[in-house]
Amino acid sequence: MSGDFIKTNYHCHTLFCDGKNSVEEMVEAAAQKGFSVLGLSGHSMYPFAGRWHIAPREHGAYSEAVRAAAEKYRGQIEVLCGFEADYVPFVCAPDYRNYAEFNPDFLVGSVHYVTDGHGYFEADGSAESVSAGIKKMFNGSARKAVQTYFALEREMLEKGNFTFLGHADLIRMQNKALDLFDEKDGWYVRELKSVAKAALKAGVCVEINMGGMARGYFESPYPSLDFLRIFRELGVPAVISSDAHRTEHLDFGFDYAVQYAREAGYKELHYLTAGSLKSQRI
Repeated sequence: MSGDFIKTNYHCHTLFCDGKNSVEEMVEAAAQKGFSVLGLSGHSMYPFAGRWHIAPREHGAYSEAVRAAAEKYRGQIEVLCGFEADYVPFVCAPDYRNYAEFNPDFLVGSVHYVTDGHGYFEADGSAESVSAGIKKMFNGSARKAVQTYFALEREMLEKGNFTFLGHADLIRMQNKALDLFDEKDGWYVRELKSVAKAALKAGVCVEINMGGMARGYFESPYPSLDFLRIFRELGVPAVISSDAHRTEHLDFGFDYAVQYAREAGYKELHYLTAGSLKSQRI
């Protein structure tokens, strides 16, 4: 990473959800690591919550804490207040109208829950829970489960209103452990292309998410290199984010992520500052 590269991050979590550090600890660490912009993005399914989301009643306190840190560290680092907003049909969605009272600077739209309308499992759950969910909800068909995940992602892109598409192929997290599907199969590649087209139409940025690597699940980021190449071919802009749950992961693998973007064919990466998206050459 060159010395003039503007270092930013829009996906990280704090003690308000499932992170391990406070808002101020994350901001101070980011400033020390040379970030120009840090966006906090607490897990949210407002006005509801799961076990790892910000409690509905705590959304105001979270926003106030981020704004206070932004003021305290003004001149050292730009701090933005955001949410990683889940999409669950008829329950919650990443849409600025749903978060208007908190006036977020950005939203990360993510699908964590695979649901058939009767039950659900977490796409990034344990191998045992993913396997059980596929067996119970889809009669053991991993293909149907994966297609449902991507259908939910397309629906989120079509109906939502947000800035960044979070870990676009989270569903492959347990694929190595469970050998659920072949990522080269035609049906799977068609799903990727369909999601990328929806992302382009929605006008969002896809994140190169380092969280899976930082926590030891993968040797490469989300999305896969093949998926990232599809995003690039369609002209979907990309941004690097760490999906950090602790201070030491704030800039995990950022040099690698830049090379990864180049390998996918990107010549520039985007970042959000002062309310607008900008790009920089890589």
